[in-house]
This record gives sequence, C-alpha cells and structure tokens, in this order.
Amino acid sequence: MNHRTSSLPTTRREFLKLTTGGIGLLAFSNFAPSFLIESVRASTPRPERDRSILVIVQLAGGNDGLNTVIPYEDAHYYRLRPTLGIPKDKVLRLTDTMGLHPGCSELNALFKDGKLGIIQNVGYPNPNRSHFRGTEIWETATDSDKFVSTGWIGRFLDNTCAGSPELDAAADPSAINLGSELPQTYLAAQAHSTFSLSPGQLRRSAGRNLAFLESLVKTPADANAQAGAHDNETYLKQTMMDALVTEKRVQKILSGYKPGAAYPGSTFGQSLRSIAGLIAANLSTRVYFVSLGSFDTHANQSNTHQNLMRTLSEGLAAFQKDLEAHGLADQVMTMTFSEFGRRPMENESKGTDHGTAAPLFVMGSKIKGGLHGTAPSLNLQRNQDLAYSTDFRQVYSTVLQRWFDCQTAPGILGDTFKPLGFV
Repeated sequence: MNHRTSSLPTTRREFLKLTTGGIGLLAFSNFAPSFLIESVRASTPRPERDRSILVIVQLAGGNDGLNTVIPYEDAHYYRLRPTLGIPKDKVLRLTDTMGLHPGCSELNALFKDGKLGIIQNVGYPNPNRSHFRGTEIWETATDSDKFVSTGWIGRFLDNTCAGSPELDAAADPSAINLGSELPQTYLAAQAHSTFSLSPGQLRRSAGRNLAFLESLVKTPADANAQAGAHDNETYLKQTMMDALVTEKRVQKILSGYKPGAAYPGSTFGQSLRSIAGLIAANLSTRVYFVSLGSFDTHANQSNTHQNLMRTLSEGLAAFQKDLEAHGLADQVMTMTFSEFGRRPMENESKGTDHGTAAPLFVMGSKIKGGLHGTAPSLNLQRNQDLAYSTDFRQVYSTVLQRWFDCQTAPGILGDTFKPLGFV
C-alpha cells in the first residue's frame, strides 16, 4: 500500500513517533520542511576529536533536593520533615553541616576524591511547577515567561558546528541521546546530525528497520502529490537511510566495547555504558543526554527515592571509573538537572509535592569538586517554597564558557550570567 503525502512526518514529534521502531536519527531542525532549505551560518570549525565532552543526566519528575543534599544540622529540616527527614546517623557527611543521601555512597567517595561538585539551591525567578513547562524552561534556558523553539545545546551547536545542512552518514553525530524521545535541549535553528538510541534498540533487526523505511517513503500515487512531495520525500528517505547507517555503526561500536568498570544492570547504568563506549570510539560528538525517571514522589517517597539515589550513584560512579580506565576522564564532564525540586515540607502521603530550587551534580576529573553556592534557608512556613540562590543559567554559562570555550555564551543564553567556580 502506497503512503500518501499526508502520511509522511512533517514535524519532529511526528517523525519521532514514526521512527521509534529503531531508527536513531530523529530530527534536524525545529520544523519540516523548513529544514530542507536551512543553511548553516556558523563560522567556527568542527571540533577536534579530543575536545571537551558534556554528558547531561536528566532526573525526570522533579528530584527532592533536600533529601539528596541534606542539611542534617538544621533543626528546620526535621521540623518540616518529621517522617521523611534522613536521620543524622545515616547521612553521608560531606561537611560539618551538609551530607548526602545514604544511597549515594559511591558519589560520596567521588566527592571526597574531588571529582564531584554540588551546586546548591539552583533555580530561576518566577518558577513553574508544571513538569512539562518546567522541563521546557531548563532545556531551552529561558525566563519562565518566555517561549522559544530551540534548546540551549541546539543553539550551542548552531554557534559552533560549521558544515553543510545535508547530513552525512559517514560523519559523527553532533549530539547523541540515549532514549526514545529527542530532548528539547537539542532543538536547533540549523540542521545538525542528532542521533537517538532507545534502550534495547541494539536487539532490533536492521532488516526490519530497512523494511520500515522503504514502506514509509514510497511515492504517492497521485501525480500532483508526487510533484509537491518530491523534495521532502527525497530528503526524508536519504536522512532515514543515513540514520540506518549510523545505527549500524553504533551497533558495531557497542557490541565490541570492553568497559573498564562493572556497570549495574539498570537501564540507566547500561545507557551510561553505551555512552562510554561511544566516547571511547573517538567520535567527535560533543554532547550526550540520558534520563533517569520516576522522581515525582508525591507519596511513600522513602523507598522510591532510596532506590533512585542508589541507581544514580552506582551508575555515575561506574561511568567515571570506566572513563578513567580508558584514559578519557579528563575530556568528560557529567552534569545532572531536574525540572524542579520538591517542597521543603512533606505532605500527608509521606511524600513531597512540586517545589522550586534543588541542588545539581557535576562530575569529572577536571572539575573543581566540593560545595558551590549557598544552601537554602529552611526557616519557612507551611507549604512555603525555597528561594533559589543560583540561577541555573549560571551553570550553563560555566559549561559553555569554561568547559566548551564558547565565548558566545551570552548570545546562546540570551543574557550574561556569571560563571561559577566548578570549572
């Protein structure tokens, strides 16, 4: 059966839905068919293969910052959390007043080795408590009352990656996502090769993917539709075929990868193993993105958050050890983010509701470890939110200017944000 022109994807989301069967190259610009005629206007050369790499870890759902980095000497903390507060004798102590969740023993060791930095009380003005909008704000790096169609990494790629908008299957992707949905972080005004690998995708048949592609891009029967759809369809078919080639390259790389550390069996841990394998393959890819979900802990939080902290800690520690074993640790910074923190006061369901500010982690051999920024004040009334002290775009500014040596950071972020001291 021939597919009519109307059945072809015309937006990123449609393309994503159609390609979740295994194709990894998901999107090229904000909207199709505009990406067909976009030109790349960047003036700086493509990065060398030994340049700095960023791994972004999303803690999806809104991580509870106060039970991640715990002010165990603050009586207000235990007043606000009579059942959820982590007992002092179980906190993994970082300083005389602050400590980590007991599930983070591996991260605690990295902190002591100077390879883990914690940026405290990160947020932004007029915070939004919607999962969707909160995530969008963090991924687009805009004020809460502004809406843009590009992500902060997409704009970074627009500013730093020169070349043709025609995607070359033999070229390395500019950015890679470990997950089935392309993060808004990567959306750009120009065309960039952005590859997305779903968990379990390596077990899928390449032949099945090829059959899917061929069926999707068959020529419409109507002659008039043929003429109107020709350019879109030709480009779509070529980029999908390129995606299959890239996927096969990735499969070959990961099937032969020998990690230098034992990874946990979690999906998160195995995704980090894949990222390490791709980095070790000497790709010129600058940015990787992976998500760990289920942080929306409205009820019975204790066990869920314990398991999530353990999953995060074990995965990140294995990843860092693996990079060090392969002599790659100096090139890589890993950074976490979450769309918001939780409210300081626990709710009646022994959980926490949507809040505002929270800490985030940065990890790597070249970062400056320790605590950065100031801890939040907990002298709060019932259901009162935290007042942030560090704007999240200061973190991004630090990454762009001091890690990526990108001096166009103010243009990318829409304003000037003072960098922090973790790089």
